[in-house]
Amino acid sequence: MSENRRVGQVKEVTSLANPIVKDIRALALKKYRDQQGAFMAEGLKLVIDALDLGWTIRTLVFARSQRGNAAVEKAAARTVAAGGLVLEVPEKVLVAITRRDNPQAVLGVFSQRWTALSDIRPREGDVWVALDRVRDPGNLGTVIRTVDAAGARGVILVGETTDPFSLETVRATMGSIFAVPVARGGAEAFIGWTKAAKVRLVGTHLEGSVDYRRPDYRGGPLVLLMGNEQQGLPEALAQACDTLIRIPQAGRADSLNLAVATGVALYEARRHAFPLAEGDGA
Repeated sequence: MSENRRVGQVKEVTSLANPIVKDIRALALKKYRDQQGAFMAEGLKLVIDALDLGWTIRTLVFARSQRGNAAVEKAAARTVAAGGLVLEVPEKVLVAITRRDNPQAVLGVFSQRWTALSDIRPREGDVWVALDRVRDPGNLGTVIRTVDAAGARGVILVGETTDPFSLETVRATMGSIFAVPVARGGAEAFIGWTKAAKVRLVGTHLEGSVDYRRPDYRGGPLVLLMGNEQQGLPEALAQACDTLIRIPQAGRADSLNLAVATGVALYEARRHAFPLAEGDGA
């Protein structure tokens, strides 16, 4: 079967040396994601969710074993209709692209989507999570997923952070990357935005004087600011906060994992700012 044989509107590719496959594999590196403004997401459900939410799909890749799968064929048809490319590949190509021995049978390449900080105009009851210099992709992905689950409005990345569109981060979001707006900005720009947007800025800090369960989180839009995993909040950001809270530790540990701490504080803020509706669950 030739390298570029077309099956309907699907291009069948078998070689790792194919230029399209090389371009997709390169997305494992941030500099190529930045150059192409693209990223990968694995799994048929994630691809369908992204299409349903209006994300721009560039390429759909699926395993040869999925030929005849109605859901995959429908996703392929939607990709073609949106102007994207569809590739049918053997498992070895998926292994090479995802760098996993047991890859998902479907993956999509999507255009990145950022929300401009200046476009965020929080309203009464809105809660955003801001992360200062978050370094771990697993933490970032889990926070994005938690923000989605808690019904918060989005995530703001402050300073030099890990890439929300890395394969590791996208995996950890479990698809929430497509549902949660992500913005970014330097510390100075972020502080300026909080003042212009007139938000309440609540930061977590080991030296915070207020137990996280005590503040009344109501009274306008709220931004929950979480510090770097190792260093916490720098002085400038800590001073910009209206309230510094702490999460008490009962055991020998002196701190919580960033993603866990964010979840604990975020659900407490939600309990005050926009209570769970009856019937909502974890």
